[in-house]
Amino acid sequence: MKTLVVYLPPTEAETTLAYDYVLTADGHTASDHACVAPSLLPPAARGGEVVAVVPVTLLSWHSVDLPKGIGAGSARLRPVLEGLLEDRLLDDAAHMHLALAPAASAGSGRVWVAACDKTWLRRHLQALEAAGRRVARVVPEFAPDIGPLRLHAISDDNLSQLIMTGGGARGVMRLPLTPAALALVPDSSADEDVLVFAEPAVAELAEQLLQRKVGLITRPQRWLEAVRSPWDLAQSDLTSSSRLRTVKHLTGLGRGLLQTPAGRPARWGLALLLIVNLVGLNVWSWQVENTLQTRRAALAVTLTQTFPQVKLVVDAPLQMERELALLRQASGAATGRDLEPILAALGSVARADLSLDAIEFMAGEARLKGLQLQVPEVAQMSEKLQRLGYAARQEGDTFFIKQVAAEGGSR
Repeated sequence: MKTLVVYLPPTEAETTLAYDYVLTADGHTASDHACVAPSLLPPAARGGEVVAVVPVTLLSWHSVDLPKGIGAGSARLRPVLEGLLEDRLLDDAAHMHLALAPAASAGSGRVWVAACDKTWLRRHLQALEAAGRRVARVVPEFAPDIGPLRLHAISDDNLSQLIMTGGGARGVMRLPLTPAALALVPDSSADEDVLVFAEPAVAELAEQLLQRKVGLITRPQRWLEAVRSPWDLAQSDLTSSSRLRTVKHLTGLGRGLLQTPAGRPARWGLALLLIVNLVGLNVWSWQVENTLQTRRAALAVTLTQTFPQVKLVVDAPLQMERELALLRQASGAATGRDLEPILAALGSVARADLSLDAIEFMAGEARLKGLQLQVPEVAQMSEKLQRLGYAARQEGDTFFIKQVAAEGGSR
């Protein structure tokens, strides 16, 4: 399942000529990445999805306490968030897109809220949709982390920055990558538990300033890491329906099962279950086929032993029925296909006062004319005759009866 990851540039959608993208099949390694016009972005694969990444420079993070009864999906969520963040946002809250942290609910304590320009985000999503790349998820380039302190040295528009997440940091902190700004980095940055990453372009500068080795990470790798986060900023008016939200949720679960290391045991278990079921079906099919072959062979032996003149066995039940009919014919005994047994069967199920105008008998089928039968009576007689091995039907004033071919033979 291929995922197309598109980085939304800080510029307006109307002036954006190209988008950076990453294509991945497993969510961990990039199979392709480039910067192209929207119409030249790789098409979304069947079963895959398109994920947009919002730059760290365009997001602000705020911690709020949700009132009781207000949670994700609540009709009053938007006005409540606007009231809580009115004094913290640099722009009018009505012009901002607000998104709650994953699994945020009423009464869950303080939760993170991401804010960005609503018009900028909506127009970029519309531009991608116009190019045939409808975005399923919107994720932040960096998000608050409850884990250990993580330092990321990045180069954005030739400006070196240090991004801090986790370790008790206030959401996502951005600092210039300069000696003066490093004074704001917590003292724990010298600990071995701190995770430090840097883009290749600023790796040497970061090692000089932080006085420690850093792990190299490219921008495409960082975007793939952002996609693996549980965040989805496509909330509120950016989510078209509850059905789409359900699809997104199920897609996220499926992506976690198929791509994350934590889902590896589940993937192995699912593969093992499929293999066991496949082997079981093949064994069961082989047993059924073997049983049928054994029964066919037994019937063929019975036929050739009973009637030695039969040299080639094609349909044992039908051939045996024909041989028995020949024996009865040679001995003068009546068979179920003769007129007498047919009339005897009819007499056992019909009313005693029925009368006939004519009887025709041809190719084992009796045609009785002049029977005055009602529709319910015809159905009742047909059902009783069927139990005796005969098929009956009414056409006009003619009642047809013939013996039903033996099961397994041809009619």
